[in-house]
Amino acid sequence: MNKNKIIIFAPILGGGGVEKNLFLISNYLVNKFENVSIITTSSEFAHKFNKRINLIAPKKKIWNKIKSRRLKIFICLLLLIKSYLSNKKISVLSFQGNLYCCLLCKFLKIRILLRSNASITGWSKGFLKRILYKKISKLADKIIVNSYEFQKQYKREFGINTLCIYNPLNKNKIITESKKKINFNFFKKSTVNFINVGRLVDQKDHITLLKAFLLLKNKFNFKFRLLIIGKGSNKILIQNFIKKNKLTRNIKILTFKNNPYPYIKKADISLLTSIFEGLPNILLESLALKKVVISSDCPTGPKEILDNGKGGLLFKMKDHHDLVKKVVFYLNNKKSCEKMTKYGNKRLHRFDYNSNLNKYFKLLKN
Repeated sequence: MNKNKIIIFAPILGGGGVEKNLFLISNYLVNKFENVSIITTSSEFAHKFNKRINLIAPKKKIWNKIKSRRLKIFICLLLLIKSYLSNKKISVLSFQGNLYCCLLCKFLKIRILLRSNASITGWSKGFLKRILYKKISKLADKIIVNSYEFQKQYKREFGINTLCIYNPLNKNKIITESKKKINFNFFKKSTVNFINVGRLVDQKDHITLLKAFLLLKNKFNFKFRLLIIGKGSNKILIQNFIKKNKLTRNIKILTFKNNPYPYIKKADISLLTSIFEGLPNILLESLALKKVVISSDCPTGPKEILDNGKGGLLFKMKDHHDLVKKVVFYLNNKKSCEKMTKYGNKRLHRFDYNSNLNKYFKLLKN
């Protein structure tokens, strides 16, 4: 058991892919290091972490309701300073608030590793912001990204070398959890059943998804059901579109599910319409359950996961007409799409749970 003290900096937790990877990485590291701590304001997620992990969070539960990200990051920076003063021999792995955490760690001379979670195109808008990020990022001891396309972006945009570690995929756990029984009768044998899992925010571009299915209904008149699972600020916008265009019989929204796998298992096709990602877990999970995947060719991740279209169908980002073409292709070429899915499933060895988690251990133990 390594005696290094590891602090994981994650001020704001939710139910997305970033958090899913955080839980996996944290619970793996606690079996490799004697002392692992999480600094966060989201104490309601304490049950997701191994009991041997030290949760450092504000005692008052009111922080779970406060929405200001910057305020939560500031509080966590104060908690990091407090932890440093009690034990100066620490290494920090930052998942969120990376720039602020990096500046503080360099000031205190703490070893800092940054994990960048989403494509640069999603968060680097504005000249001053790009310059600031470029200068501060170079202070980090190492930056971890989750796809090689993302790695090339960093080099091209900022001139920074990064380390690529894929998201860890636990296929056996996904398959086991997909077998749990659910009371769900929305999908029908007489319909083509689609599923979209993700936060209801601009990044996921549900409007392109909905426009495509409106066109499919009006022009092609085939029977389909679309299930959208997630929560977020765009829920009312999505609901209004569905109601206005008389799609309520065809499209259903369910809130965030801790275990979406039984729903994915019941679907025929898994859809992703994002305008940017890092390495979307939902594509990995869908392929693990041997589902046909149709994804936007957004930066970064989908093209890499699907081997440039060998393991699933890619459509032009923000183009609902191209998405419709890919759905029609599936309807007319189901056997070809099944072969793609088999190929994509076989290629999942790149995201092996143990081998990718072990890379974090090797990086932190030195």
